[in-house]
Amino acid sequence: MTERGPEVRTRYGALRGRLEDGVAAFLGVPYAQAPVGPLRFRAPEPVEPWDGVREATAFGPTAPKRPYAPPLDALLPDPDVAGDDCLNLNVWAPWGDGPESAEDGGRPVMVWIHGGSLIHGSSAVPVYDGTAFARDGVVLVSVNYRLGIEGFGVFPDAPGNLGLRDQIAALTWVRDTVAEFGGDPERVTVFGESAGAISIAALLASPPAKGLFRRAVVQSGAPIAQPLDKARRATEAVAARLEVPATAEAFARVDREELLGAQTEVTGKGSPLTGGHSFQIVVDGEVVPRDPAQALADGASAEVDLLMGTTTEEYRLWFVPSGVTDRVGPLVQRLLLWKAKVPARAARVYRAGRPQEKPGEILGALATDKLLRIPLNTLADARLRSGARAGTYMYEFGWRSPVLGLGACHALELGFVFDTLDLPETRALTGSDAPGDLAAAMHAAWVSFAATGDPGWRTWDPARPVMTFGPGVPSLIEAPREAERRAWDV
Repeated sequence: MTERGPEVRTRYGALRGRLEDGVAAFLGVPYAQAPVGPLRFRAPEPVEPWDGVREATAFGPTAPKRPYAPPLDALLPDPDVAGDDCLNLNVWAPWGDGPESAEDGGRPVMVWIHGGSLIHGSSAVPVYDGTAFARDGVVLVSVNYRLGIEGFGVFPDAPGNLGLRDQIAALTWVRDTVAEFGGDPERVTVFGESAGAISIAALLASPPAKGLFRRAVVQSGAPIAQPLDKARRATEAVAARLEVPATAEAFARVDREELLGAQTEVTGKGSPLTGGHSFQIVVDGEVVPRDPAQALADGASAEVDLLMGTTTEEYRLWFVPSGVTDRVGPLVQRLLLWKAKVPARAARVYRAGRPQEKPGEILGALATDKLLRIPLNTLADARLRSGARAGTYMYEFGWRSPVLGLGACHALELGFVFDTLDLPETRALTGSDAPGDLAAAMHAAWVSFAATGDPGWRTWDPARPVMTFGPGVPSLIEAPREAERRAWDV
């Protein structure tokens, strides 16, 4: 006789998950109605209650997407689960005879928002398994949201930022439902990486998201959103490729595979440094009423504890496998830096401080800092000046992967944060000998931050303390590479 899985009753209906080693997992749980038919290109609608017990033992459908292009497809596994009901989430929770609460009430909750340039990724990526967080007393929730043109297209006849609205709907579900899993709805930490971190920066500046989380972790993403006129260009380019009007009504009649094909062709040549078509969060006047960087600098979410940082060599994920680091010479480097509006003074300082590095590597270091490190330092400084009552903490991940010479590249820290180094999907990026003690330390810091608001080192101050996770043991460094950071002050 097979033992029945753990069950929980929510306001929407009963769920049956699976149990292993004291951790219950409820997978593929809908938080909104399927965005199909009349609900396609519309704001998420609350999920309809169901009768009986819903099986929640397998990941739900992922948002429509295409795989990463080679060679990234081998480094970043991206499962594709068929089906229309992509607005779903997963919950991992400590479990005895039922949901276990902490002695002082509900357990801290962490909500994961995946990255993938807003066109890739899902909560089903094995690296994001929430078991280790639940093992350590956290209720971990991971979320799917609409991607690409269906999540971030700009239309005259549809709301903007549908993917961001999905995330807000999921956070609302967490607020209303997570107590049934032993979580404390008053202690929610939202965390994400890359496009997920950019989403969180927008949520921090979004009035509809206010009060839905108490803490936030921004990993390798910065506050950024495009004005509507600029963001509309990607939608118009896809419409031109399909030979249809750039309206939601017209796009809803296009076959989804044909739509994905056109989207891939339009976005395939873009890059964060040199531009090109991409899907971005937009300043829509409602969910994102103004530029998130400016809103946060002016004090938005000053009451939210904030942990943020980067990897040391973000650029190597894109520059090394593609050969950019070897192909870029001094002339091309200068042309790209001019096109990206990098200050000449900054370029001189980086070249002088990195005499052994290739022009492509210096270009990558400048790109990493322009897009990520400098904006996050600027935000930390603004919160310090404003006297924000919540904590601000900075980290940097510096352990270097031996795989393909990727070094401390973008996304490398994910297996350490989730403590999933033993999975083959994680090892695709880290190799087989990644240091488990470093993963334990980084994972513990994230757990501590979610539980208490303190990851284990001092808050941001004029000395600019940054907790560095590798190479070697974690250590607090004040003002790393300060000459390069100051070179951007023009």
